[in-house]
Amino acid sequence: MLSFGVTDSKVSSPSDISPGATLGRMQFPVYATLLTDIRDTVLTITVNRPDALNALSSRVIEDLEHCLAAVSEVLTNDDGAWPVRGVIITGAGKAFVAGADIREMTAMSPDEAHAYSSRMHGVTLAIEQLPVPVIAAVNGFALGGGCELAMACDLIYAVSTASFGQPEVSLGLVPGFGGSVRLPRYVGQGLARELLFTGRRLNAEEAQRAGLVTALFDTVEELLDGAHSTVVLVGRQSPAAVALVKQTLSATQGMTTADGLAVEAESFRAAFATEDKVEGTRAFLAKERPNFPGR
Repeated sequence: MLSFGVTDSKVSSPSDISPGATLGRMQFPVYATLLTDIRDTVLTITVNRPDALNALSSRVIEDLEHCLAAVSEVLTNDDGAWPVRGVIITGAGKAFVAGADIREMTAMSPDEAHAYSSRMHGVTLAIEQLPVPVIAAVNGFALGGGCELAMACDLIYAVSTASFGQPEVSLGLVPGFGGSVRLPRYVGQGLARELLFTGRRLNAEEAQRAGLVTALFDTVEELLDGAHSTVVLVGRQSPAAVALVKQTLSATQGMTTADGLAVEAESFRAAFATEDKVEGTRAFLAKERPNFPGR
């Protein structure tokens, strides 16, 4: 079994949401602020507060915590069945996520703000620790907390009308959900400092040129289809190998080349202990399509 530092496998639903769809042996609830859809082993999670431009309230964070923990439990405890090969996160309406919930934050004490920030940090780390790729399908505004949520994903796809930014300084605030850590990794220190100091937004084309966005699409429908197609393509590969690649990429960020190569060598060793390696090499030599067991 591959280890990814996942959340506690005993997942409990928030008290006021009723049972809903199933994923493997896990039953999703019907969330107050999220929609979930499973098709072709692709799970789409839609933040569903369109009237608030999908702002990340405490309730949205709670629902994301539960949903991601449910996915993690299935992927680590379903004996290699891998009912989900990837996750798409998007938003309802004209925004991906327009930011944190400013109305809710106005009443927070410094200690409450710290807890709010820390809780969302847990959500972004849970995304990074899932052993399957996660694509942010940015269908509109991705500002502040929305940009930070997108940057926690493995890939960012966007419509051509999307916009990105960290405007916290215009409110007398600083990024609280990972922006000061992840933005420099995407766009480099210089541009990250400019964006964080000025609050300036990037349009979708600028974000792609800066390395923040992987692919652009003309419509939301094409965006979601493109993200879905990528996850389906990933799903044809070895789940164990994809998981190890994701784990290695996360583990080696910020390391020296020598330290990173040592981590990669350990991942290479781990791949040789998987059943997927046996099946993949067998199928290659036999000129057959592999049937990966996912372990």
